[in-house]
Amino acid sequence: MMTYIDLYHSGELLRRIRAAYARLSGCDICPHACGVDRLAGEVGLCGGGKLPRIASANIHRGEEPPISGTRGSGTIFLSGCTLNCRFCQNFPISQLRNGTDLSTGELAEKMVALQRKGAHNINFVTPSHFTPQILAALYLAIRKGFNLPIVWNTSGYESLETLALLDGVVDIYLPDMKYCSNEEAVTLSGAAGYAEVNRSALREMLRQVGHLECDEAGIALRGVIVRHMVLPQGKAGSAETLSWIAENLGTGTHIALMSQYFPAHLAGDTPGIERRITSEEYAEAVEALEELELENGWVQEEPL
Repeated sequence: MMTYIDLYHSGELLRRIRAAYARLSGCDICPHACGVDRLAGEVGLCGGGKLPRIASANIHRGEEPPISGTRGSGTIFLSGCTLNCRFCQNFPISQLRNGTDLSTGELAEKMVALQRKGAHNINFVTPSHFTPQILAALYLAIRKGFNLPIVWNTSGYESLETLALLDGVVDIYLPDMKYCSNEEAVTLSGAAGYAEVNRSALREMLRQVGHLECDEAGIALRGVIVRHMVLPQGKAGSAETLSWIAENLGTGTHIALMSQYFPAHLAGDTPGIERRITSEEYAEAVEALEELELENGWVQEEPL
């Protein structure tokens, strides 16, 4: 099993960094493939330029139990996003792009500092549009003794070519499966072809790291955890999404079924998602989970 330390020593990590940066000159890092020259200061839909921008880097204890563990996850929130979700609960970071531009060396220092604080892992949140910069920061961090598992906490709207750069680098994939309907994905998140892109990406993630593996203390070492948030009026297509997971990723897949939706950002003015989900809507998703024998993972409290 190849690790990022192996990739570093073989020279493969440096080769991938160079290949990734070359793609920024006509950016196709995400499925939007805007084609802008980010190395020259242009920005595309994600808002990302040449330098990585982060909103925060702290110990976080609110993730799934194998990620947060007992000491917390070293969570680094990247600014901007490849999606434009009308209901985004982190919209000041994802849509307003609040944050600070850092050099890759400064990002590496953040990673090492979180390791020193005892984090179980480094958890990159909405990282996809900064893949080249994160790879470069990892290279520099390894030289400073960095060795924690890397979590890729993503919307699941991923390019297979970009995921190939992460093979052996990412230990734990934490992707969303937001929609089974491309129409809803375009209307609510501006994500053309989301269903096909997302499903192909999750297949590749599973191929790379397999199902979730934890140590004796229950701390995640490797694998995939799929997040699915139930939306009002069936907008997320929860039953169909869960059925696809069972049939294509397997009933051993770990799933976090989320009930935390509320009408943030522009959702209050968007027909169909302008209210919280009901207890009945969430209960239907839990029932589908149970009927499909998807027994690994977590459900949340029913919404009020």
